[in-house]
Amino acid sequence: MIKAENVSKWFDGQRILYDINATFETGKTNLIIGQSGSGKTVFMKCLIGLLHPEEGQILYDGRAIRNMNNDERRQLRTEIGMLFQGSALFDNETVLGNVMFPLKMFSPLSHAGQLERARFCIDRVGLSNADNKYPSEISGGMQKRVAIARAIALNPKYLFCDEPNSGLDPKTSILIDELLSDITHEYGMTTIINTHDMNSVLGIGENIVFINRGHCDWTGNDKTIFRSKSQSLNDFVFASKLFQEVKLVLEREAESNGK
Repeated sequence: MIKAENVSKWFDGQRILYDINATFETGKTNLIIGQSGSGKTVFMKCLIGLLHPEEGQILYDGRAIRNMNNDERRQLRTEIGMLFQGSALFDNETVLGNVMFPLKMFSPLSHAGQLERARFCIDRVGLSNADNKYPSEISGGMQKRVAIARAIALNPKYLFCDEPNSGLDPKTSILIDELLSDITHEYGMTTIINTHDMNSVLGIGENIVFINRGHCDWTGNDKTIFRSKSQSLNDFVFASKLFQEVKLVLEREAESNGK
C-alpha cells in the first residue's frame, strides 16, 4: 500500500498540488486520472520519489520516503518497477537484452539465474519467440509488453505506469490493460497507472483518484464513477460523444426511477 498524506508541491512560487490525500491499495489497479496540466504527473513523480513535496509525506507500507537514509532509498528503488510512456527501450539491445538490464544492475542472481528470470518475464507477457528481436523489429504493442516484462523483472512490490496506452490502437490498449491487471493480481503488487484513457478507467479502474487543478476532487472506482457528484469529474468523464450518450442513458434511468 502507498499513501499520500497532505501532499503539496510548489514550483517557482506557484502551488501545483494542494494537500492531496490518497491511498493506493495492494493487489489492485490504482488509477490517477485528470486533464493535461491537472497535476497528475507531478503527483506521480512525488509518489515515486523523483520530486519531494514541500508539505506532507509519501508512505510505502508505513515507511515514509522523507525519513529514509540513502541505503533505505536504494532498497526502495529495487522494489519499484516503472513502465514509461514511450516504453523507453534500448534500440541497440534485443528484447532479452532490454529485460536483462535491471537484473544486471540490481539482481544478486547469477548470470544463468538472470537469464532464466528474464525469459520467464518475456514468456509471461506473451513474447517467448521474440527474445532476439530488436525494438525496431516489433510493433508498438509488443514494445509495450517488453517494457512491462522489464518492469517486473525484479519482482517489484510497486509498479508505476505512465500513460501505458499512449499511441496504441484500442484493441492493443485493451490487451495492455488486461495484462497489467492480470500481473497486478497474480503478484499482489501495488500498481499505480497515470492515464486519461476512459476505456482503461472502465476496464481496470479498481481504485481511482481524480486530480483537478492540483486538488484531489474525487476517489472511487469504475462502478461509482458515473454516479459522481463532482462537476469537474463529470466534465472530464463525459467529454467525448460516446460518454455523453452514456450520460443521457443514466439521466433517463434516473428519471424513470424517480417516477
